[in-house]
Amino acid sequence: MSRVLALDHGAARCGCAISDPTGSVVTPLPAIERPETEPGLAAIADVVRETGAARIVVGLPVTLAGDEGPQAAAARSFAGRVARAAAVPVELYDERLTTRQAARTGGASDEDSRAAAHLLEAWLAGARSGAAPTSPPAS
Repeated sequence: MSRVLALDHGAARCGCAISDPTGSVVTPLPAIERPETEPGLAAIADVVRETGAARIVVGLPVTLAGDEGPQAAAARSFAGRVARAAAVPVELYDERLTTRQAARTGGASDEDSRAAAHLLEAWLAGARSGAAPTSPPAS
């Protein structure tokens, strides 16, 4: 396995977390401000390059019933832009309850990046068990 970067997309901030090359350890990274802007997308591409991430997982906000709303559409659009900016595969993964988990776990990292860490831990567990990703982003 190689390093995977997780992004917890938000309009103001994007939480970030990276795995180690074995997929065993997840580390929150500093959040990226204004990720929808050109400088924000460039900052994500810089993180990919600096960490050696070979894949990005973007959180897909769905309801507890599994329905998608406007936030999910925004995450899908964002994932497509990230794929073009970072030039590595990008996929979406269900991020239900990661923000709540991040609030409960606490820690020195910002809450958005702790949520990205929970997202990545869930994605890695699914990858180890052979579970398919939620869905690919629109290009």
